[in-house]
Amino acid sequence: MKTIIAAYSRDLQGSRLTLRSALQSLSAATTPPQEQLRSCMRLFSIIQWIFSFLLMGLLALVVFIFLFFTHLWPISAMYFSWVLLDWKTPETGGRRSEWVRNWSVWNYFRDYFPVQLVKTHNLPAGRNYIIGSHPHGILCIGAFCNFVTESTGFSKKFPGIRPHLTTLTGNFRLPILREYLMSGGLCPVNRNAIGYALSQKGRGNAVVIVVGGAAESLSCQPGVTTLILSRRQGFVRLALEHGADLVPSFSFGENDLYHQVNFSEGSILHAVQRKFQKLFGFAPCFFYGRGLTSPESMGFIPYSKPITTVVGEPVTVPQIKDPSPEIVDRYHNMYKHSLLKLFHEHKTKYGLGENAELHIL
Repeated sequence: MKTIIAAYSRDLQGSRLTLRSALQSLSAATTPPQEQLRSCMRLFSIIQWIFSFLLMGLLALVVFIFLFFTHLWPISAMYFSWVLLDWKTPETGGRRSEWVRNWSVWNYFRDYFPVQLVKTHNLPAGRNYIIGSHPHGILCIGAFCNFVTESTGFSKKFPGIRPHLTTLTGNFRLPILREYLMSGGLCPVNRNAIGYALSQKGRGNAVVIVVGGAAESLSCQPGVTTLILSRRQGFVRLALEHGADLVPSFSFGENDLYHQVNFSEGSILHAVQRKFQKLFGFAPCFFYGRGLTSPESMGFIPYSKPITTVVGEPVTVPQIKDPSPEIVDRYHNMYKHSLLKLFHEHKTKYGLGENAELHIL
């Protein structure tokens, strides 16, 4: 109380210190050291993750190219020789590391938002699955936390199931990053890698596909839930070819982590985004979150908003080697119905109003 009164007195005398800042200072002064340390670790876990997925691969590529022009060139030569020999590994099961998936840093990552995984139905280990992850959001944070790490207890909630989150094939062409991605169980989002996981690794595999892809990320905004799904049927065809059940999942809160700068239809920057997406498989998003030192400032750190990933009811799929368009369309509609059911059953529990709608394009 004395601290507040003294601060307020100084404010009346012309100091820029306000009663609000005095309360914040008092709160910080009384925060236990353990909690301060946990808060710093949560922020560090987010920073290292953003660095890893946005900069690690490009930075490693620059370093290895630079080393080629120095007396350390054998390091680059040996690594790139190894990559050539190991080129197909990402498409043939990768190198999952349970040690990496269980790093304690992922618990801090989970607690920053926080993220939780909700199970609604069992996934028997005697089947294979394709889990559709919605929405894409900006950086797929919910999908990463739940399916690439064990911080939310995936293996305990779905015993006997091995998740494989898919990502752009180009990520596995970047040095060091490819090893990091494979250690978490990620694989390229292409037919070869998905087919291998569903046909060559026995039963109990769940390939997780962020169905909306880069195009969906461009419509990501807080409070808006628009999915690109109607024209995305390739994952359903793969499920039929391999007899893998379709499982919808929805991450409530995923779109609330960043604000995005949207460009009007027909503008030059909008056209550049679409062209970039067609050429490279992803679109450059202009987004911002909170600052590094203050939640009120603008920066690259995601906002601390809860994410709840709900895994819905499986759609049982038969194995049909060459499914007709009519059969693909039938199971696509069944999947869409299951996703809509999941969304409407859980929307009021996890931050959305009763009138919230899921827009599917």
